[in-house]
Amino acid sequence: MLRKFILNHEKGVLRALEILPGFVSWNLILFPYWGIFLFPEVVAYFVLAFNIYWFYQSLVIAFTATVSHLRVQASMKNDWVADLREFKDTKKVHHAVVVCTYKEPLYILQRTIGSLAAQTLDRKQISLVLAMEKKEPEEDRLAKVKELKKEFGSVFGNFFVTVHELIPGEVQGKASNERYATIEVKDKLIKLGHSIDDITITSCDSDHRYHYNHFAALTYKFLETEDRHLMFWQPLVLFYNNIWELPAITRVPNTLMSIWNLSQLPRRDRLVNAQNYSTSLRLLDDVGYWDPDKIPEDWGIFFKAYYKKRGQVEVEPLYLPVYADAALSDSFWSTLKNQYEQLKRWAWGTSDDPWIIKNYFLTPDVPILDKTMRVLTVMWSHFLWPVNWFIITIGLTLPSLLNPAFGRTALGLYVPKVSSFLLTVAMGFLVVMLLFDNVYKPKRPDTFPLWRAILFPLEFVLMPVAGFFFGALPGLDAHTRLMLGKYIEYRVTEKV
Repeated sequence: MLRKFILNHEKGVLRALEILPGFVSWNLILFPYWGIFLFPEVVAYFVLAFNIYWFYQSLVIAFTATVSHLRVQASMKNDWVADLREFKDTKKVHHAVVVCTYKEPLYILQRTIGSLAAQTLDRKQISLVLAMEKKEPEEDRLAKVKELKKEFGSVFGNFFVTVHELIPGEVQGKASNERYATIEVKDKLIKLGHSIDDITITSCDSDHRYHYNHFAALTYKFLETEDRHLMFWQPLVLFYNNIWELPAITRVPNTLMSIWNLSQLPRRDRLVNAQNYSTSLRLLDDVGYWDPDKIPEDWGIFFKAYYKKRGQVEVEPLYLPVYADAALSDSFWSTLKNQYEQLKRWAWGTSDDPWIIKNYFLTPDVPILDKTMRVLTVMWSHFLWPVNWFIITIGLTLPSLLNPAFGRTALGLYVPKVSSFLLTVAMGFLVVMLLFDNVYKPKRPDTFPLWRAILFPLEFVLMPVAGFFFGALPGLDAHTRLMLGKYIEYRVTEKV
């Protein structure tokens, strides 16, 4: 019955599901302000329950980040090349690294490709794919390709350059570019004698810097996994390349996002590939690659594969760091704008929710518990993105000011005190994050004063301000635009 209704009213259902994230987030945010007059007790318990939930999340993050940290340290020290000797087919495995680029400076590309050239795995088992856009001025493109081929042309098994031109039905973004590049390179690699079953594809941003053992470890994981054509591999993405150059107000959220990524790697129940990841070319070919008409591409390709393979697809953590650039520009205010736009684009991932939810009901033969948990993870991640800050930071304070009579009741006095205690204890887990931040952050450059580095922990007093402008606001912006049908365009994060 439900399946038939969705199929008969697909356009309307999708539009309703586009409205849903904004509807949920706005109502949760506004509920304490009107609810305080009608049923203040319910509001109080709602805020208390939310703070208990946040306390629990903080505890879990501290625990899983610790587990992940220990595994990353062990993986970084492991001799992956030696481990590969136990497999007879090691040399058959070939990695195509698709580096999507548009107007990035040459030195950014040199840094990324240089990290690939420093791999402990035989570099002839790696093909570099420089995926460029035709709308970038040809003179600039050719100059960068000439310099990069001069420096790295003989290092890898292949150095491919693709130039993507937007066609009707596509939208500007990483998905359409890497789809075009991967399809073109697939034919070239097969003609060179590689089997589609032995090729991995790595989705790489132009500013990413790999650990030298990355592709040796990926090769090992690929070979040891029986269901290798049903897997994505997700490394630890840290926004630390330029962390010392950031203003404090954006350094705080980038540090928190990095430690969040660390904490999510052991969560196989909710881990979804993002930012930088690898999978088999066989899987991509079977499911039809990335959708070129969508801006979000990482969660999109996972769920596309997940549904087409009837729930058999999983994401396995690769416990090695990949360093990425945080949003930065040539001035303080431009940096803030750059960071905001990047986070709004990430929050636009909620535009995937309608078809993910729709296919939850339409796709048969997927284990009900697994797909339910997957979809709930999507809704939890996206729907609550703008909500957390308002409930945690403001809580009952402002609602109680709007209804002073309730503020003077036992419940009105008790709940804020309990909530404050829970959040204070939860802040204690911040110490764990600061310890890991100190481990993974690059060494302080000589140009950065020592006294400022010592004062780093004090920057976290900016969390409420940073949380609003670089968490709640871009999330609410993306939700509201989707709810109103005001779709955003892809904007490449500026690199300086």
